Amino acid sequence: MSKTVRIGSAGGFLGDSSVAAPQLIKGGDVDYLMLDYLAELTMSVLAKAHARNPEGGYAHDFTEWVWKDNVREIARRGIKIVTNAGGVNPRACRARMEQIAAEAGVSLKIAVVEGDNVLDQVAELAASGVTEMYSGEAFPDPSRIASANAYLGGRPIAEALARGADVVITGRVVDSALVLGPLMHEFGWADTDYDMMSAGSLTGHLLECGAQSTGGICTDWEQVEDWAHIGYPIAECFADGSCIVTKAPGTGGMVNVGTISEQTLYEVGDPQAYLLPDVACDWTQVKIEQVGEDRVHVSGAKGSAPTGTFKVCTTFEDGYRSVGILPVLGMNAAVKAERQAAALLERLDEMLRDRNMGPFRATNVESLGAESSYGAHSRARDTREVVSKISVEHENKHACALFSRELTSPMTSMMVGNTGWHGGRPEVNKVVRLFSFALPKERVRASVDIGGKTESVTLTTTGGFDPAAIRRPAVADVPPLDKDAVRVRLVDIAWGRSGDKGDKFNVAVIARKPEFMPYIRAALTEEVVMEWFAHEFRGAVNPRVERFDVPAMHALNFLLHEALGGGGMATLRVDQLAKGKAQQLLEISVPIPVSLSKGIKLAA
Repeated sequence: MSKTVRIGSAGGFLGDSSVAAPQLIKGGDVDYLMLDYLAELTMSVLAKAHARNPEGGYAHDFTEWVWKDNVREIARRGIKIVTNAGGVNPRACRARMEQIAAEAGVSLKIAVVEGDNVLDQVAELAASGVTEMYSGEAFPDPSRIASANAYLGGRPIAEALARGADVVITGRVVDSALVLGPLMHEFGWADTDYDMMSAGSLTGHLLECGAQSTGGICTDWEQVEDWAHIGYPIAECFADGSCIVTKAPGTGGMVNVGTISEQTLYEVGDPQAYLLPDVACDWTQVKIEQVGEDRVHVSGAKGSAPTGTFKVCTTFEDGYRSVGILPVLGMNAAVKAERQAAALLERLDEMLRDRNMGPFRATNVESLGAESSYGAHSRARDTREVVSKISVEHENKHACALFSRELTSPMTSMMVGNTGWHGGRPEVNKVVRLFSFALPKERVRASVDIGGKTESVTLTTTGGFDPAAIRRPAVADVPPLDKDAVRVRLVDIAWGRSGDKGDKFNVAVIARKPEFMPYIRAALTEEVVMEWFAHEFRGAVNPRVERFDVPAMHALNFLLHEALGGGGMATLRVDQLAKGKAQQLLEISVPIPVSLSKGIKLAA
């Protein structure tokens, strides 16, 4: 492996710490920095900002906190930048960057990738009968759509770098393409090198969420040292598609088989058909090996032809919402909070009826501190302190304003121990929902603008992905349990990670040792997982759980459909991004042979 490309992740979302970039610039010895800012909700926020101000609509966190503070050092060290900070207005992002660079006495070639914005096609698509790719819902009213962006892949980024760009600014691309693009450029991978496309995408997937690969939000959080100075991940990338994930010397955090395994399956549905613009990924044979302190080697990704469509995420406005909180103290706090919330909502329902406004179309009550998100598994019903979180939705803004007005009225008329809240009345905000659909690739025109010259990028538009061709891995029979079998907590024999996938969420369970996997698999059937999370499926039309085997990682991946109350942007639930679901499942008990239980605390 004569050539190594070092890529550092300096941002995993809009809101990530600004310490990441200088840490990697000064101590990471990197060739590239990638920064990922865009989620579906972020696109909607940026679209609104652009509507208010033609010069807005990009990630100011990047231009004002990363670029402005580090541009001289970036230029001095010759580090290339690839980021989707352009949002819905990458040209304005570049203009601001060029202004900052000029003030710093620096000149760099900044390329803009365009073509993801398909807002001009939504009226035609709506008229043609396009439906939501998961639920089959009808296309929303085009007048309410805030953004419509296709997830582009790595080829336009690779083309921009080939044309001499020092910095590549994109709009909507699939997150992992921010790494795949540079690797395609550096190693000369062709669009049909599907194993390489999958491997590079996996490297991007390991970097795209920042410090999640280096000990952030991992199962073994107690082993992670120095959160304040956590190291952000660096991938040492090789021409065969493999990589070593590490971090800068002297930083906090932790890189081991557990942290990398968790991130590999984070927010993945079918690990044999993880569909990206450039490739259909199969990660079931990925090998993850510890090769040194805070150094993990990742190899074995496979790929096949992608689909002939781009996924397009459309965000649209759909009514109004208000969320209020009321702290509750004293004996039986959860019971008191729930009774009060019910009474308040009953009162509001009558007030709305008197005003001919109709009932709230959705309400949600959670007692934070009483483990409401655990459903029947809560063990904190007798807690003496909770925060009552009450959420409402309505088509009419005034209905939500009425809720905001009435929220604190019970303070003197209902429950003892109601303290009120110093934050004032809750705001009324527009509800933004997500609508995803597949768009034929030939309807997207990608281009790169650099040095005042715009050139089109030839995208491969043919597909070829055939779900019928998937051959599920063989799984060995479960060894019989002896009569001395004992029950242990899943967390003591497995790692877990969960995340949202629209109105779905995934929970990955990875055995700490291979010998645990057969017993984990026997215990965690689809039926058991569905029962464990039964409370999450309320309101679902077709609830179901899928289980996928990931043999090389000794893992299972569960995908829970219609389990997030509408999804990350639309749900009223407290765990809107499903960050805590793996933690909850890890509390389940699993029977294992007594011979495997040495050193493991038995479940209560």
